[in-house]
Amino acid sequence: MSYVDIRLNQLFRIYIDGIPLDLTSSLLPLRTYFKFSLLSHIHFHAKSQRYFGNKPLRADNLKMNHLSFLGLIDNLESLIKKLHWKYESTEWSNYYKDTNYSQDAFEHKKQLVSEFLSRINPKSIWDFGANIGIFSRIGSNKGIFTISFDIDSSAVDRNYRECVRNKETNILPLLIDFTNPSPGIGWENKERMSLSDRGPADCVFALALVHHLAISNNTPFSKIAHFFSGLSTTLIIEFIPKHDSQVQRLLASREDIFFDYTQEIFEKEFKVFFNIISANKIRHSERILYLMEKK
Repeated sequence: MSYVDIRLNQLFRIYIDGIPLDLTSSLLPLRTYFKFSLLSHIHFHAKSQRYFGNKPLRADNLKMNHLSFLGLIDNLESLIKKLHWKYESTEWSNYYKDTNYSQDAFEHKKQLVSEFLSRINPKSIWDFGANIGIFSRIGSNKGIFTISFDIDSSAVDRNYRECVRNKETNILPLLIDFTNPSPGIGWENKERMSLSDRGPADCVFALALVHHLAISNNTPFSKIAHFFSGLSTTLIIEFIPKHDSQVQRLLASREDIFFDYTQEIFEKEFKVFFNIISANKIRHSERILYLMEKK
């Protein structure tokens, strides 16, 4: 990932016990052949595996003394510590520099989220579309364990580094595509649980997220509501009307076929699974922040 592309992290879905050496070697750029640690630990090791793969080896040829084994581990650890992903500026990692919230509206939204949390007092939060974790920290600062999910690697990386810098132990930043969440994988599809199997959380945040699911991913409100109902017992969710500039940005390059993207239909579909406890208009905007409770 550090030498090629951060998106190679998706290989861990397939190779849960580690990416094969020969595949790793083939993916790395030519310049890694001129770095001794990478040359020996990956490229030479991969060639050795291929050469000896079908040859019988005697057990006495496989022995390594304790000191050599510790030296190998130290060398690998030193190599890994020197690897650094070159940070990339992306649309989502700089999201809050390009938002259409006024400062007053943004503070009002944070206030509403805080008030909702005080009202329901959850023990766990899953924050989907968390970006760099600004709203996740509202929960974590109240002592609530919060998992901070986002699709953007740069945003997750910034969130993680902020956690490390401030020694925040109540937030766990994780990379996830909500439209293609982690499945059950491994032996009997149970060795690694799916996202749904890891829940439900006491509370889910879906702030400035639904319009991406409904428009960018063509997902009906009914499907979104059903999915959320299996992930949480309470839901703090934001509805952004179609005339909002962020929704218009999504519609700029496509035909508007989303005739059912209205607040009335949004509420109707979510009421199938949730009771609406509170609905508050965010100051200086047309956005609505809801507190819902699963039926």
